[in-house]
Amino acid sequence: MKISYKESGVDIDAGNSLIERIKPVVKETFNANVLGGIGSFAGAFKMPKGYKKPVLLSATDGVGTKLKLAIESKKYDTIGIDLVAMCVNDLICNFADPLFFLDYYATGKLDVESASEVIKGIAKGCKEAECALIGGETAEMPGMYGENDFDLAGFAVGIAEEDELNPKVKEGDVLIALPSSGIHSNGYSLVRKLFFEKLNMKLDDTIEGKKLIDILLTPTRIYVKDFKKLKPFINALAHITGGGIVENLPRVLNENLEAIVYKDKIKILPIFEFMSKYVDEKEMFRTFNMGVGMILAVSEENVEEVLKNSDGYVIGEIKKGTKGVKLK
Repeated sequence: MKISYKESGVDIDAGNSLIERIKPVVKETFNANVLGGIGSFAGAFKMPKGYKKPVLLSATDGVGTKLKLAIESKKYDTIGIDLVAMCVNDLICNFADPLFFLDYYATGKLDVESASEVIKGIAKGCKEAECALIGGETAEMPGMYGENDFDLAGFAVGIAEEDELNPKVKEGDVLIALPSSGIHSNGYSLVRKLFFEKLNMKLDDTIEGKKLIDILLTPTRIYVKDFKKLKPFINALAHITGGGIVENLPRVLNENLEAIVYKDKIKILPIFEFMSKYVDEKEMFRTFNMGVGMILAVSEENVEEVLKNSDGYVIGEIKKGTKGVKLK
């Protein structure tokens, strides 16, 4: 008796079919620095010119249990944008321009249709982030994942000048918030627990006229273009992810600096206002972005320029004190 790889649950032909389907989409992300095409053992990217002391930076992330909602709703077109966003938004906090991206897609049984939708989203995110999707891996692992389950991981590489790596925040700097598009990709274990276990809501239920599933799957905003435009006028950026403002903003502060954030100035999104009826305020602020996706530290003389060239608004200031955040 003989058995095939396909009988064990791995379909090589499906994997090849996926590669052929996504090739045109992936190529749309290429630029002049991409060497070769799709299908080699490694992606090749030529070092950009014009840097005096170039440093390569890397970031990796996933999208957490937000994936469960994409799987349950069979909405696969935006989760790839989240994957790119979570990586490139971290890179720019070290003043790095994203160069290229790679993805890892693992599943119990490869469905070419849904996988191609996910990767189209990744390519869309890469175009928004102005970086090339130069490689990836699709792994079919029956027994490791349920048949309809999949997981995602992303890997981004960027480039920066060495002397720009460290934040230059100082006393008197003004804190400017760039709005988030929604919950982004953090805190979804709590989100799912609240909406679907405690409140027994359904995916098609509505909040303020919007379907719950559409609110929850709104993709993470990508801030790369904002960063490139505002770079000359900012001293530091903090990506507000898991841990919220209180845990992420201190990452750009020196030991003798304290960030003062005024809660009444934050433009809290409706979804967070709804959740705040059931979750303690302190827990909300240490889990979610509360409507603030990125915080910029800006010298006072540059505030007007930043506000004029972005959708940002002032939420606080930097003072001398113990390193940390005070929510007032």
